[in-house]
Amino acid sequence: MPRLDDHLWSCPCAKGVKHRSHLRAGAGGLEAKVGEMTTSSVSGPSLLVAHGAGGTDPAPGPQSSGLGGHSWHHHLLQRSLVLFSVGVVLALVLNLLQVQRNVTLFPEEVIATIFSSAWWVPPCCGTAAAVVGLLYPCIDSRLGEPHKFKREWASVMRCVAVFVGINHASAKLDFANNVQLSLTLAALSLGLWWTFDRSRSGLGLGITIAFLATLITQLLVYNGVYQYTSPDFLYIRSWLPCIFFSGGVTVGNIGRQLAM
Repeated sequence: MPRLDDHLWSCPCAKGVKHRSHLRAGAGGLEAKVGEMTTSSVSGPSLLVAHGAGGTDPAPGPQSSGLGGHSWHHHLLQRSLVLFSVGVVLALVLNLLQVQRNVTLFPEEVIATIFSSAWWVPPCCGTAAAVVGLLYPCIDSRLGEPHKFKREWASVMRCVAVFVGINHASAKLDFANNVQLSLTLAALSLGLWWTFDRSRSGLGLGITIAFLATLITQLLVYNGVYQYTSPDFLYIRSWLPCIFFSGGVTVGNIGRQLAM
């Protein structure tokens, strides 16, 4: 005869229990598979992103720095050429006025008949203008005091016009003596600095440039390269440092504007 426990295991309720346990096991397995798929789908793009970031970051650095360095050198060369040209033009125009008024005398054998000037004057003045024009914005950045007073080309052009007027006055105005002329030009030169510059670096560089240029001019005249009529400050005119000061301020303003 069949045993009682065989009837129990073969009854419909027991089969339902077994069926439910199989369903639970299947659901658990499906859950595990979905979790694995989700984990792999999340970790895959993150690895790709990390790999892409690691592969692309180092490359642009040298290229960008190389392009920036090339652009900076190109801009510096352009500024130097413009400043050199400005110095040459100012030297030709202003020195012509001095020679015509017999303030400056050159030996006959070195005079260029077109510009009434020695051949070496324009390139020397052009080089000096390039050095001064590049030095002004460099000193401003070193001191951490960027020049912001009247930073527009209209103001720079007015500064050039005033400088030409000061140089014109040194040759045209007639005073009782050179001391009065020197004091007048000194006041005009300081007025030019106050009107178009007003920076401590501009004042300091202007005085330094005036001192060095005056010293060089004294040496040139002493060695007979050229001479001044009626010298009253050793071998030169006493108002000449005022011209150098105002010229340094003018070229410095041009250099600052070009640096923008």
